Order: sequence, then structure tokens, then C-alpha cells
Amino acid sequence: MPPPTAPGIAWADAAREAAFHQWLAPLVAQHRLDPASLRAASADASFRRYFRIDGPGGRSLVVMDAPPPQEDVRPFVRIAGLIDAAGLHGPQVLAADESQGFLLLSDLGRTLYLDALREATPAQADRLMRDAIKALVHWQVHVDASGLPPFDDAMLQREMALFPEWCVQREFGVTWTDKQQEQWRQIARRLADSALAQPTVAVHRDWMPRNLMVADPNPGILDFQDAVRGPLSYDVASMLRDAFLSWEEEREIDWAARYWEQARQAGLPVPEDFGEFWRGLEWMGLQRHLKVLGIFCRLKHRDGKPTYAQDLPRFFAYATKVALRYRELTPLLPLIEPLSGMRGEVAYSLR
Repeated sequence: MPPPTAPGIAWADAAREAAFHQWLAPLVAQHRLDPASLRAASADASFRRYFRIDGPGGRSLVVMDAPPPQEDVRPFVRIAGLIDAAGLHGPQVLAADESQGFLLLSDLGRTLYLDALREATPAQADRLMRDAIKALVHWQVHVDASGLPPFDDAMLQREMALFPEWCVQREFGVTWTDKQQEQWRQIARRLADSALAQPTVAVHRDWMPRNLMVADPNPGILDFQDAVRGPLSYDVASMLRDAFLSWEEEREIDWAARYWEQARQAGLPVPEDFGEFWRGLEWMGLQRHLKVLGIFCRLKHRDGKPTYAQDLPRFFAYATKVALRYRELTPLLPLIEPLSGMRGEVAYSLR
């Protein structure tokens, strides 16, 4: 059993620490683990934490600590099974205590797509993105969406409501007039209607470089526990207009066209016209970006994680670009421009 002061691991709750070590103890012999090697691996925007522990032959495994009631590992376990059944590369669940929120997982490696893409040449980035596109098409064709929660109007509206609550009011201290609130309701309605008009597939919800690993086969897929049955363009928008990495629009369109061509060949119900597909993708991306603006501000103010708010300018830039392009969305501009100006958005460039 690893010592309570294992390097890089702090426990706020002594009872949970004891429960963790009690759960891990019988797995040490079963999986030939080295308990002294337990160390922190990563954390994310949720309450989940990840540790690494060495197994036989120098191979490491990953332990997830997802404390209830804040986290529920059952969707993760269920969707990991769907990913495996689809022939995609995700972590295998080797042991699970679903009631306590402890999982032992196979390790997909240490190189995030995000890190690799930041250091990649244009040709290397293109290869990585093509792998991600190919895997996404395979995901949409083969991951069974029938049992996933529907990404319905109520969910779309709840997500967009995070923007006025946490970004407009909490982050910037702005109170909208009745007229501005009505403008917002109309924009939210148009974005939701556009999303609901799309064909539905299994949607990862965060198919982006931070949740893909450079692996063999490539990519490894992480953070899929919130998957839903929803709009076909959602994951493409997540991939091309990322929370932490931006591309020139020429590259976005090239990769979107590659996805569209492969999706058509695979029999997915993408629009016949690429321009129509691109419009749906941009509107879907705007819905997501407004949600993320709210989430990043909530992480700062509610959860004590202020670093995410550093990327707010990226999302204001995304939102402004799309709102400028479509007449139906221009009423959004006077709602976001005062906020983006506070963030120095004019001086911010997508790169």
C-alpha cells in the first residue's frame, strides 16, 4: 500500500484516502502493481483526478479518482465499452468500484494531441488532424447512440444559459435590459433550432486536442463520459475551433471538407452541399462557444480554477467572427462586443 504522502498526491478527505487504499490493495497482486510508484498524473475541469501506477514490464496503468456525489463513473464505464465495441482506441476498464468512484484503466500514453500540435510542423499537424477526422467518422458510424441521453432543446438551452449567468453577470457585472434579454432569447432560439434540425449521431461533446492522445492506433480517446445523441456537426466544430488552440480559417475549411467527404463516403447523413454543412457547423460551434464562455467563468468563480478564464478572448473572437458572417446572428454583436472589449479582444488574434 502506498504511503499517505505519495509524491504529488494530496487528500482533503482522510476517509476517502483510506477507502482508496483499501480498494487498491487487492489489485496490487492481481495486476502486479508497484504501489510505491503511485503518483499524480493529471486533473481536469471536473472533480476527477488521475494517478499513474507502474505494472509489470515497466508498463503503467492509470487510476481515476472520481468522488461521488460530484462525479458518477458509470457513464464512463458504459461508454468505454461502446468505444471498445466500435473498434476505437480508448482506455480499457480493468477494475471498477462504481459506487466509490475508483477505476483502474489502461494507459493511453503521455502525449496529448494539444501538446503535439503546438510543436508540430504544418505537415505533422495535418497528419494528426487527418487521423482525428478518420477516427471521428468511425466513431459516428460505429458507436451505438441509441442508449445515449438526447442532446435536446432543454439541454441546448441550459448550456447557453450559462453565458448570461456566469460570463455576463458574474464575470463582467453586466445586467442586460429587457430588450437585450429578448435579443438573447431570439439568438438562443435560432441556435437551438439549427442544432435540432441536424441529423443525430453519437456525440463525444469534447472531441478536441486536449482529449485525444497521440497513440497507436491513433488517436487515443479520453473524456467521453458526457457523450450524448445529438447534432452531427458538434464534434467537428469542437475539433476545429478548440478551447486551447486555434487555426487559420483556410485550414479549418480544408479539414472540414475532408471530414465531409469521408462522412459522405461512410454513409453519414451530411448535407449534399458543403456550404450548408459549413453553416451548420459554424452555428453549432457558436452554441458551444457561448456555453464554454459560461463554463470557464463558472470554473473561475464557483470552483476556484481561474486559469481557464485566460482563454475567454479566444471564444469572444470565435463568436464575433460567426455573428458577423450571418445576418440572423448579428443581434448577438452588441451583446458581446462590450464584454470582448473589456478583454482586449480587438488585439487578440486567432493563432
